[in-house]
Amino acid sequence: MRINRLKLLNFRNHEETEIEFAPHLNLITGPNGSGKTNLIDAIHYLCMTRSFVASSDQYIAHHDHKYFMINGHFEGEIRQEFKISCSYSRGEGKKIFVNDSPVDRFSDLIGMVPVVVLSPEDLKLTSEGPVERRSFLDSMISQISPAYLRDLIEYRKIRRQRNRLLQEFNGSLSMLQTHLEPWNIQLINKGSSIIHKRAEVLDRFIDYLALQYQTITGLKLKPSLRYQSISEQPGSIEEIREEFARQIEKNFEKEAEREQTLIGPHRDEIVFYLGDMELRNFGSQGQHRLFSMALKMGQLFYYLDELDDLPILLLDDVFGNLDQQKIDIITETLTKHSGQTFITSASERPFDKKQYQHVEHNRWFTVLNSNVKLKF
Repeated sequence: MRINRLKLLNFRNHEETEIEFAPHLNLITGPNGSGKTNLIDAIHYLCMTRSFVASSDQYIAHHDHKYFMINGHFEGEIRQEFKISCSYSRGEGKKIFVNDSPVDRFSDLIGMVPVVVLSPEDLKLTSEGPVERRSFLDSMISQISPAYLRDLIEYRKIRRQRNRLLQEFNGSLSMLQTHLEPWNIQLINKGSSIIHKRAEVLDRFIDYLALQYQTITGLKLKPSLRYQSISEQPGSIEEIREEFARQIEKNFEKEAEREQTLIGPHRDEIVFYLGDMELRNFGSQGQHRLFSMALKMGQLFYYLDELDDLPILLLDDVFGNLDQQKIDIITETLTKHSGQTFITSASERPFDKKQYQHVEHNRWFTVLNSNVKLKF
C-alpha cells in the first residue's frame, strides 16, 4: 500500500499544500516547527481517522480557520487505486469519504491502509501506565482484524451501560445482581474474545520484538513480555469465559461499592522485560527509547507477514538522539521494507544523498515555513 498524492487545506500550519510522493523512501527535512510532522500526521489521519499528534480535531485547523480538509490518493494490491478524503468543520464535526462516498462508521476505514508510526511519543509505551500499552496493542490488532475492532467497540458500549447501571441502581444488592446478569453475559462473551485474541497475537509478536531489538542494539540482552489479564495463562476461550464469570461473581460487592466494572480486558497490562529486569521500573532512558523503537519495527515486520498489502511506515524525528551506527542500522533495516516509508528529520547530516539522487523510487523533500520543495 502507498499514498501517491496528498493535498492539505488549512491542516495545522499548511494553508494549501499538494505533494506527490515516491513509492519507497520519502525523506522530509527542515527546521523544527516548519511543518514536517504535519505532512505525515495527515497521512496517519487518513489511515486511522485521527491525528497521532493532536488530542482533538478542533486544534488541527490552521490558525483562525474553522475547517480543514485532507485528500489522499492511494494505491495497493487489493484496491488498485482509491481516494480517501477527510473534512472537519466546527459545528458539523468530521466527515470521511472513500472515492467520494461517505463512510458511515469510521471504524470501517481502520485497516484499509495499514500504517505504523514511530515518534518520540512512543517512549510512553514503556515508561508510562498500562493505558498506553493497551492502546498500542488494540491499534496494532485492529488494523489486521476487523472482528477484533468490532468486539472492542461493542465491549466499550457494554461496559458503559453496565457502569451506568452500577452507578444509578437504587435497589437491593440481590436485585442489582439480577439486573446485571444480562450485561455480565455480554461483557464476558466480548471480553473473552478480546483477551483470547490479545494473548494469541502477543504470543507470536514476541519473536518479532526480540529480533528487532537485537538488530537495532546488537546486544544479546533478550526482551520479553508478560500479558497480565484475568489469569496468568489465558488458555482457551472457554477457559477464559469460565474464569471471567468466576471473577465477576467474586468481585460483585466490590463493583457495587465502587460503582464501576473492575474485571475485564480494560484492566489488562503488558509488562516488558530486558533479561530479568522490568523495563518500566528499572530501564534507562536509552533502553526505553530502543525498546519502543523495537516494538514499532516489530509491528512493521509482523504486518509484513500477516497482511496482503504492505503497510506504510511513518518515522517522525526518531534519529535525533541516536548515534550514527544505530542510524545506519535502522536505515539498512528500512531498505528491507519494500513498502513506502516516510522519514522526518531536522538534520540532513545522517542521510546519504546517493539514496535519493537520480533514484526514481526515492524522494527527498525540504520544508520551510510550510512550503514543501523537492530536493532530489
